[in-house]
Amino acid sequence: MSSLSETPRVPGTIAMGNRELGPVELSQRVEQIAGGLARLGVGAQSRVAVLMRNDPVLLEVSLAASLLGAAAVPINWHGTQREVRYVLDDCAAQIVFVHADLLDLIGDWPAHRAVVVDTPLEIRQAFDMGPPPGAAIGTGHLRWNEWLADSPRYEGPGHAARPSVIYTSGTTGAPKGVLRDIPTPQQVAAGQVLSRSVHGMQEGMRTALIGPAYHSAPNMYALSALRLGGYLLVMPRFDPEALLAAIEQHQLTHLTMAPTMFVRLLRLPAQTRQRYDLSSLRFVSHAAAPCPPDVKHAMIEWWGPIILEYYGSTETSAVVACNSQEWLAHPGTVGRVVANASVEIVDDSGQAVPPGTTGEIYACRLDGPGFSYINRPEETATSHRGPRVSTGDVGYFDDEGYLYICDRKRDMVISGGVNIYPAEIESVLQAMAGVHDCAVFGVPNEEFGESLMAVIEAQQGVSLSADAVQAYLRQHLAGFKVPRHIEFRQDLPREDSGKIFKRRLREPYWQGRQNRV
Repeated sequence: MSSLSETPRVPGTIAMGNRELGPVELSQRVEQIAGGLARLGVGAQSRVAVLMRNDPVLLEVSLAASLLGAAAVPINWHGTQREVRYVLDDCAAQIVFVHADLLDLIGDWPAHRAVVVDTPLEIRQAFDMGPPPGAAIGTGHLRWNEWLADSPRYEGPGHAARPSVIYTSGTTGAPKGVLRDIPTPQQVAAGQVLSRSVHGMQEGMRTALIGPAYHSAPNMYALSALRLGGYLLVMPRFDPEALLAAIEQHQLTHLTMAPTMFVRLLRLPAQTRQRYDLSSLRFVSHAAAPCPPDVKHAMIEWWGPIILEYYGSTETSAVVACNSQEWLAHPGTVGRVVANASVEIVDDSGQAVPPGTTGEIYACRLDGPGFSYINRPEETATSHRGPRVSTGDVGYFDDEGYLYICDRKRDMVISGGVNIYPAEIESVLQAMAGVHDCAVFGVPNEEFGESLMAVIEAQQGVSLSADAVQAYLRQHLAGFKVPRHIEFRQDLPREDSGKIFKRRLREPYWQGRQNRV
């Protein structure tokens, strides 16, 4: 049992709005949650599902599950009831913690296995939810406050911190749960070294959770910061000006971000960007998608050479990285292979290709724990080439060993036998005046197999035409890369990070066909 005189199990501080839990309070709360989980039969090898928006409770439950040797399973709350139930059933969750406003997504999940957490005011305001629903949440459901108050403190030994089980996006089929092996002490130490080099993590860091916690990078980053004794501000969702205000108010020193966040920050009016003091920032890492070069240049000019880009996957963790100086010397790269990692580019026949040749990227960490896909032993086996696993991306190395990403392999469009990478087209489109955001993907074409479509969200008050867009693209790209179909929409479907749900745009065109779902 922890006490004021003992070292807390969780030495970090967690905050949201005006609420803050210091190391001792946080450790006691995590131990109480762990005690409640243990009383429900949760132990080593169990899975604890969390269907919640960004909330301190999500992280507290994850830490408590890890204390027992169990794995937390954060679920994408944007999913449908069918998609959420699939994950709950696939991972064999012993219990699910769910925000009250998301309760319908679990369907007829047994009530006694669901702990319902009131949706915090900060989240309700951030998502414009209006007043909370009435007290009725269904017969038999466990209420968070009552359940926690009745839970005994866990006083047993801790276990090695098992990473959360993250489910892949499922663009090409049902999502897969990535279950990492329990790390050895040596692998834990190696992971800490990697976190320090790639994310600049250090004791006493002050950071914020700004990306959705159901994604692997924000989830890992937030939990690691707390375990390192950091100060973690939980933000319900990404809001560009709110982040600038938080950096100034909370003197944040570290962040991890996605390129879409950079884009939204840069679209703030100049006077808004200049209003906030960002001098406390020391280290900003980013990944998740290719970053348009003009966006990266602008961010380095604004925030200084404190931005480090890295590349990896849920299965591999970070395997490639580059700092600002390296990127400025090699615009567009995601970096060089980091220590104790291995990356190989292979062609369709599985043969390694030389520098300058595009192929599928296989990678691994040589000092990290292995993984398996839950309930998919065959896919676990076939995903590997020796120790390396496919990242799902297509790219190439230059002669100096810098890696460049062309696109997701699943997003690559094959039109008339020619490989086309939508990310390249999207990067050019995002630089066009009047374009707020866009998504490019393949749609069925009887003659060529696929043809390109661009769905564009124009900036507010701007009118664009398909002819103007195509004319602009022809100035910068080869003709075969110019989408034949242009569509304009407002409010494109997005993840909480701001990233477009391309699958939802593409799916209707491929319904009833064997591929491209």
